[in-house]
Amino acid sequence: MVYILEAHASDAWKLAGNVAISTPRTFDERGDVASSCVRKLGIELPALIDNFDNSTEVAYTAWPDRLYLIGRDGRIAYKSKPGPFGFKPDQLSEALKQATVPDVKVSQR
Repeated sequence: MVYILEAHASDAWKLAGNVAISTPRTFDERGDVASSCVRKLGIELPALIDNFDNSTEVAYTAWPDRLYLIGRDGRIAYKSKPGPFGFKPDQLSEALKQATVPDVKVSQR
């Protein structure tokens, strides 16, 4: 998981009833917000933090959120539509099954 820019910062685009988080001004502040998010949501995946130039978000069009599966070969095996409405759990599940099938070597005799 990569924590990118805050989608609903209280000083930018606050949603009623949402957690009040202002836009981090330093990398350390972004790290603190990401750590808090991981703890409060009970996320058990390794989490990384995007650079302040938002290079990961730009490269993967991740805002507001998007699901990717990276295959064993390091290539994108699955890319969701923007979430949360574009998330299709069945499609991701199928992609995970395909990605975890062991490579079968066929010998020629």
